[in-house]
Amino acid sequence: MSRLFVPPRDAYSLTFEPKASDIDANGHVNNVVYLAWAQDLAIAHWEAWASEERRAPWSWIARRHEIDYRRELLPGEIATGYTWVGELKGPRFERYVRIDGPDGEMCAQSRTDWVLIDIAAKRPARVLPWMVERFTPKG
Repeated sequence: MSRLFVPPRDAYSLTFEPKASDIDANGHVNNVVYLAWAQDLAIAHWEAWASEERRAPWSWIARRHEIDYRRELLPGEIATGYTWVGELKGPRFERYVRIDGPDGEMCAQSRTDWVLIDIAAKRPARVLPWMVERFTPKG
């Protein structure tokens, strides 16, 4: 992944303020924290855009993560994270995350393959049409 991801206008977003424990020996946010923020964004997006009743039979698991790091995020800086879904592949959705510093520069970006799991069957399931409709960016 070397191209810069550009969030669509309707990307879901959250802000993150690094805690002292997020800062590594190099004086900036540790790379593992970006992965945790990417997961936090994915979960918050799912919970915000699908009712508890609709979410109940389903879970998501990460199959693969790819992360690019570009700019360090320093203590005291507020980051904005954006997430949106990409291509649907049966039970998998690509999910994109971009985390920007307060200057709007990309600090980190990731692409994750998430697999939909039918909780009762404990097996992957095809992504349902309502999920595609609800989560596919419109613009």
